[in-house]
Amino acid sequence: MLMGSSREAKLHYLDGTFRLLAAGDHVRCAITSIVIPLDELRYWSVERQEAYADAAASLEAERRAGNM
Repeated sequence: MLMGSSREAKLHYLDGTFRLLAAGDHVRCAITSIVIPLDELRYWSVERQEAYADAAASLEAERRAGNM
């Protein structure tokens, strides 16, 4: 559970991993704005440098980008 002192991390998304650019313990989903703890982050776009809460949000991002 995220505590009040939690900070949003800044990440650089790579194929199969990501690099921490600024310390934090979570990111926000680009589609839903849901808080995603870093240890639960499974979906992102290297091309758009965005994180997604789940597969459905990732699919919606692809649709919005015109890739579907």
